[in-house]
Amino acid sequence: MRFRDFSRHFSPARVGRYLNATGNNTKRAAKLYKANLKLAQAFHPLLGVVEVVLRNKINDVLTAHFNDADWIINQKAGFMTAPSLSYIHKRTNRRRTNNFLKTEIEKAERRLIKNGASITSGKIIAEQTLGFWTDLFEVHHYRLLQGKPIKIFSSLPSGYGRKQLNEELNKIRRFRNRINHNEPVCFNGNNIDLSEAQDVYNSIIKILSWIDPALLTYVKDIDKVQKKIMQAQRI
Repeated sequence: MRFRDFSRHFSPARVGRYLNATGNNTKRAAKLYKANLKLAQAFHPLLGVVEVVLRNKINDVLTAHFNDADWIINQKAGFMTAPSLSYIHKRTNRRRTNNFLKTEIEKAERRLIKNGASITSGKIIAEQTLGFWTDLFEVHHYRLLQGKPIKIFSSLPSGYGRKQLNEELNKIRRFRNRINHNEPVCFNGNNIDLSEAQDVYNSIIKILSWIDPALLTYVKDIDKVQKKIMQAQRI
């Protein structure tokens, strides 16, 4: 494809960043754009594994904690509406309520009803975003759950706790959102830089190994991230 057409298809504004990073070398810019796509593509299987395993393990732990297979529905009137989730906002001095979890479940219920599907806990769980599950490691919800979410990490190293896990999970979540919104992951400012991608990859590997080291063996043959990072670095 001619670069003029490439730029027109993907927009001059978007392509311009790749041009700046490659010293206005149109050939390198086009290669870098595709390398970024391939890198994003390589991350998807690992991100999918993290998300599915995380939600299933949390569901197991909270099902046992509440002794309720339908906790995700029933806790709309439980910890998700606890008085401690209401607070006075420092700037506005107005009372606010953190009802994020309850709201997300209600949204999922409305989507299921709109599509003519029955509401079940399994379907509600599958509808939730990664942000829903990572929010359980935020201090306000974590305390209400008596620290149960951390139990999914059977191989957590000494010295690591909720705060460190929350940082790792949010790093992965933010990166995942960028990929899903087609944002580039190969820059630091106007320079080609794969260090963030490498850092997030390391976090994914840590999270999987802390849940169950056997997961690293499972993903080994689908893990192409390091290869794609090295290819992008050579451009």
